[in-house]
Amino acid sequence: MDRSSEVNDTIECPLCCGVGKLKRTEVLDRLGVKDFARVAQLSAEEAFRLLTQKHSHDQQNVWSRFETELVKRTAEIRECHSEELRTAKSERDDLTRRIEASLRELADLRERNQALESELSKGARIGKREEMDFADEARSWAGIAISEKLPKNGDFILAYRSPNGDPTEPKILIDNKDKSVIAESDIDKLVRDARERSIVVAALVAREESQLRQVDRESRWSRKDGIWLLRTTRQWLARDLDLLKPIFDRMRVHGVDLLDRNTLVADELRRTFPEIDRMEKEIGKAAKAIQSVSALVVRYRERLRELCDSVANTKVPSKWERDGGIRQTGGI
Repeated sequence: MDRSSEVNDTIECPLCCGVGKLKRTEVLDRLGVKDFARVAQLSAEEAFRLLTQKHSHDQQNVWSRFETELVKRTAEIRECHSEELRTAKSERDDLTRRIEASLRELADLRERNQALESELSKGARIGKREEMDFADEARSWAGIAISEKLPKNGDFILAYRSPNGDPTEPKILIDNKDKSVIAESDIDKLVRDARERSIVVAALVAREESQLRQVDRESRWSRKDGIWLLRTTRQWLARDLDLLKPIFDRMRVHGVDLLDRNTLVADELRRTFPEIDRMEKEIGKAAKAIQSVSALVVRYRERLRELCDSVANTKVPSKWERDGGIRQTGGI
């Protein structure tokens, strides 16, 4: 194969009659003839080189544009991600602040709840002590019987005693209240409790007169839903029971509906309680006036005593001294 290639590439030189050998390309060059095959080969190689160079250049440009676009997009993504991170951080900080505020508020609520529970417990203890103090006080009243503390539907059941000491009818359901102002709901509850126990008379006992409303003071004895209701205070109750005793004695004889059948007696009883309250206030004012006058008498008595003492300690000149006896003696 190499020998045939040599034959094809070399020819006999007509000038040297085969003595020397020249390459085909040299002969063709000496004859001024182009080797088109070689030119075509070189042209193809040059074309491939140029195409390869252009392809490499285009590829470099594509990669450059890709890298540029990649850097641009990466920067945009990084910026967007940074904004999202900042937003997320801001939201997280805001959430943290809200959680901390909620925890502080929860702690404050827990403290206030504990304080409220303490106050409620204290109020319950005060209310229970108030009821037990009332029971102890009621047991000291002559002719009055009082039950133990009721578990529900009122605080105590109070009644007059018969000669043998047993409680008599009608009984009174007692509900003690120690609050700033008595509400109508307290009245309604007491009426319901009395109806539950089938007791026709109930008494709402406030701690102080100031806890009663104006309507309570004006309607101290009234009827509501079939229940006779007494609105009173710890100070007034013993006096009110003395006033009700003859009415209760007649109710035992003529029936518990005595006041229902005798509206005149019921109306008079309604008017009696406010009148007695006003008279008691006037008596109180008179007692205060008497106390004030007594205090003034004592004060003026002390003042007069002090004046008498001061006069007694002062030396009074004699008549001789007032007449100038000293001057006369000097003249002798």
